[in-house]
Amino acid sequence: MMTPRERWLAVLRGEKPDRVPMDYRATGEATARLLAHLGCTSFSQAAERLHIDPVVSVAPRYVGPPIPAGEDVFGIGYENTDYGLGHYRNAVRHPLAGFDSVAAIEANYRWPSPDWYDTSAIPAQVTGKEECVIRGGGSEPFATYKWLRGVEQGYLDLIERPEMVHYCLDKLYGLCCEKTRRIYETIPGKVIWTWVAEDVGTQQGLLVSLAHIEEFFLPRMKRMIDLVHEAGAYAFHHSDGAVRANVPNMIQIGIDVLDPVQWRCKGMEREGLKRDFGDRIAFHGGMDNQFTLVSGSVADVRREVADNIRILGAGGGYILGPCHNLQVVSPPENIVAMYDAGYEMGQCYD
Repeated sequence: MMTPRERWLAVLRGEKPDRVPMDYRATGEATARLLAHLGCTSFSQAAERLHIDPVVSVAPRYVGPPIPAGEDVFGIGYENTDYGLGHYRNAVRHPLAGFDSVAAIEANYRWPSPDWYDTSAIPAQVTGKEECVIRGGGSEPFATYKWLRGVEQGYLDLIERPEMVHYCLDKLYGLCCEKTRRIYETIPGKVIWTWVAEDVGTQQGLLVSLAHIEEFFLPRMKRMIDLVHEAGAYAFHHSDGAVRANVPNMIQIGIDVLDPVQWRCKGMEREGLKRDFGDRIAFHGGMDNQFTLVSGSVADVRREVADNIRILGAGGGYILGPCHNLQVVSPPENIVAMYDAGYEMGQCYD
């Protein structure tokens, strides 16, 4: 039996693990419903019951200037939107929305500093958890930029104010890289997984043009990926949606894993992804939670697990999990079926 860390590292190194690794991500409401269904009092109990590989996320402690209630470190303001079974936090106040130039931002806005984060407590976060999958650091700066400017304006800026996008992304990527570097230095060799994310896909195709991805994102993402690799960790690239057209770009700059593999989106057929890219990257996710896990039967869920292991897991290179956060509308019976089937079928995959 491999430890969770050994199991994931086998996949990431292109080796065959003892079984298919399995990951979990969900909203708090979905997790609470799952725990109640299983009769568990903690997620660690549920993870053991479902054979989920425990992931430990490490992070520094914020020690910077006080942050007003309802805001984040960037000054972005949030409100909760209730959807009946829970709530989501939405950005509603955008501190850079009123600026029309880089000069105005420089004169009126204070960027967060990496010195506002204390990494000294991070070693304690992994003490006794050395056999777990340890995740730390990462980046998704254009998401932050959109919330700083307002989502619609953020996209328009790629065309109308490219100099502002370049300036702000340099600031945001710089912050992410330095925070990540300090995490690596605090627990050298412990982190094996770092997100390098930017959401660029819709259900049908790219949300951002390839030309803009190549101009604004790729050089900065490569800087982060190089940092990840220098630390001996692996770069997990997250982008929802139909992003096949951008996968060659991401492979070229060095990603190790593609997440979340929303295979129902146009062009994201699993067979094609595995055939064309499976010799260079691994796949993380793949269990559809728009349809299968939400409204499918237990038999549908088990069939999809079998398909994912057969296709994405052929010869290795697959970590099973939902395509995004499990939602409270997914019956817990389906969630249990996913992990039970993954454990059963993943023992003897080829």
